[in-house]
Amino acid sequence: MTIFYHTKKALLSAAGFLLVLLLTGCAGGNANVQSAMEMIQALDYQGALTQLEEAQARQENQRLIDRGRGIAYMGLTDYTQAISCFQSALAGSNGLVEPIDFDLNYYLAAAYTKNGQYQEAKNTYDAILALRPQEGDACFLRGSVLLNLGDFEGAKADFDKAVSLAPQNYDRLIEIFKTLEHFGYEEEGRTYLQNALDTGGSSMGQYDTGRIYYYLGEYQQAYMALEEAKQAGGAESYLYLGKAYEATGDYNYASSVYNSYISQDPTNAEMYNQLGLCEMAKGEYQNALAAFQAGLQIEGNEFVQALSFNEIVAYEYLGEYQQAAVLLEKYLQTYPDDAAAMREQQFLSTR
Repeated sequence: MTIFYHTKKALLSAAGFLLVLLLTGCAGGNANVQSAMEMIQALDYQGALTQLEEAQARQENQRLIDRGRGIAYMGLTDYTQAISCFQSALAGSNGLVEPIDFDLNYYLAAAYTKNGQYQEAKNTYDAILALRPQEGDACFLRGSVLLNLGDFEGAKADFDKAVSLAPQNYDRLIEIFKTLEHFGYEEEGRTYLQNALDTGGSSMGQYDTGRIYYYLGEYQQAYMALEEAKQAGGAESYLYLGKAYEATGDYNYASSVYNSYISQDPTNAEMYNQLGLCEMAKGEYQNALAAFQAGLQIEGNEFVQALSFNEIVAYEYLGEYQQAAVLLEKYLQTYPDDAAAMREQQFLSTR
């Protein structure tokens, strides 16, 4: 059985961001599009498509309609249809390059990547960078696509540029490390992290120092930095401190770290998810289930997918296979392309 140790950061989580800008002052003229985007945020993709049909009938902004359809089809894992919608939205340009054109190209590239069309994704990032050569996101994402195409040197050049554009963007550095590690280039990824430590100096805070040590596997160094960082009360410092203790097998202390934060702030869904995973590692499956379910009660959180999947796994470990199967069927309706969940479904079919 598989457990999500890290939640998936879905591209769709920011689906409505540009839309807010585009609809400012004219929400009434695109009310159905706006309603559809809210449905997408709630993961109701079919409902969003129905709402966009109404937007079409009412002759609302066609580019926004096509954009919304593309995002909804991505949510439904119909990437071919999503690509077609984004292309239609791009074709609706008046010839002037506008912010929405970059937004659409990012979505188009993401759909190509999801569809395994890596060369097309690269070409799309090429187009973005031709007009915005200092776009760090495009550099990083094109580098990731180049790894899929087997071009390590090209990927490294893009990663190097992304780092040079924002050397203190430690989130980006960690993403580069994770991406390289995924493709079998862990040592090359570690070089980026070590360089950050070597050059960060006093400008690098204890939180960033601690989490970089965590990814380097230097857990004692991570403890010291994160113990100091958590005095500021930030959730992320507690999370990484707990993970560092988990990495060395000290699950009891790790769970105490998570519970300590939850006692101060019971609204952090990620903390509940990590606490549940820690309890799972301890074999305390009922405690794990309670943590996952507590996290799911927090409205509007970004960890619903991870919490939902982990809840199913907890039920499996408790031997409650029928309840796990019911929840898994519902889960796959919302996340139909989750390979781990499909494996769980095969496992449950044998119980």
